[in-house]
Amino acid sequence: MPPAFVAPVEGTNTTVWKPAAPAAALPRGAWWQVFDDAELNRLETHAGLHNQELAAAVARFDQARASVNIARADLFPQIEFDPSYSRQRASFNAPQNGKPAQISPTFNTFSALLQAGWEADVWGRVRRQVESARARLAAGAGDLQAVTLAVQAELAADYFSVRALDAEADLLQRAVETYRRSLELTVNRRKGGIASDLDVAQAQTQLRAAQATLPALRLQRARLLHAMAALCGQSPTGFALAPVNSSPGRLPAVPPALPSELLERRPDISAAEQRVAAANARIGVAQGAFYPHLRFSGLAGFQSISASTWFDWPSRFWSVGPGVELPLFTGGRNRAQLALSRAAYDETVAAYRQTVLSAFQEVEDQIAAQRLLEAQLEAETAALAAAQHTLEIANNRYRSGLVTYLEVATAQSAALALERTVVQLRGEEFLAFVGLIKALGGGW
Repeated sequence: MPPAFVAPVEGTNTTVWKPAAPAAALPRGAWWQVFDDAELNRLETHAGLHNQELAAAVARFDQARASVNIARADLFPQIEFDPSYSRQRASFNAPQNGKPAQISPTFNTFSALLQAGWEADVWGRVRRQVESARARLAAGAGDLQAVTLAVQAELAADYFSVRALDAEADLLQRAVETYRRSLELTVNRRKGGIASDLDVAQAQTQLRAAQATLPALRLQRARLLHAMAALCGQSPTGFALAPVNSSPGRLPAVPPALPSELLERRPDISAAEQRVAAANARIGVAQGAFYPHLRFSGLAGFQSISASTWFDWPSRFWSVGPGVELPLFTGGRNRAQLALSRAAYDETVAAYRQTVLSAFQEVEDQIAAQRLLEAQLEAETAALAAAQHTLEIANNRYRSGLVTYLEVATAQSAALALERTVVQLRGEEFLAFVGLIKALGGGW
């Protein structure tokens, strides 16, 4: 793969693979603290304690850990103690030497059996089962880290989206106040015979259009707050953010070049690799079905028809010996199972490679977004300055009676649209930064 993420770069999409050293287990720390936002820090801490997706992921990890212990149990002898009591009557016509027994005794049977069995893992079938279970456990750890990172990133993205919407709403509110004053001025000029009814109608239209935009922003904000409440494990009712400055601060600096080895920290890549290892071990399990199973079993205990002699020494009995199970004909089941395991392995290999390629795509997308959004913001800021200057000229010309209100309204609409674009771009920059941190597996 390319040695570093530097966009644009030739050869980024080449399919040259190198051995990786997964580092998903390395601690990522509280990466969101780079934004130096106390409210975001509080929300992230709360989500880490109460998010139900994380709770479910922890439960799945515990299941995978229990599966390892289940698989390991087959490496050891299995011992059971089976005491029993029964009372029975024999059939009068039960066969005995080819003739009816002509006796039907009724008697008790007291038994106390200790049974033991062990399979010698000569061909490694059980060891491959344990190996597969351990790989699935490692994959479960990666999945847990992936869910954690996804929840953290989604919460941060929603938070900065709310901050951007607040900034845009403040901008629109100020614009509404400006348009209201402009309408009052135009009405007064109309009363003085300086402005026309068309000027008043245009001022009213501009004011009403700006006012109509605010509910849509508030709806978006409400939906984001509800999503944040769910991420924090709370009911949306009563969930609110602490009062903060509606304008986000400065973004931390992004290094000009990031090493591609950072992707080795991505938990989804580590989990995908461990699934390959688990599928590979299952091939060994399927191959073990072609070989004999060597088992050792034995039992010992006491049996009697009377409770008084149940545990007397003459009541003892025992049995011990090995057994071999060799598959001679299974109707092609074992070969089909082996083919299934190999196909499943090929699937996990392809899924692993696609996960890596998708990770490179996500990082390159976010790096490109960082660069291009910055360029766009710079251009939009320059355009905004020009629009504000145009608006100032239009206002002066209108007050002097040189132009109609249409020219002022046009300049105001252009300036407001550019101001909203600048605010939205600043919010998108924060979202792209969060996306880059997520794509790199938790920062750099």
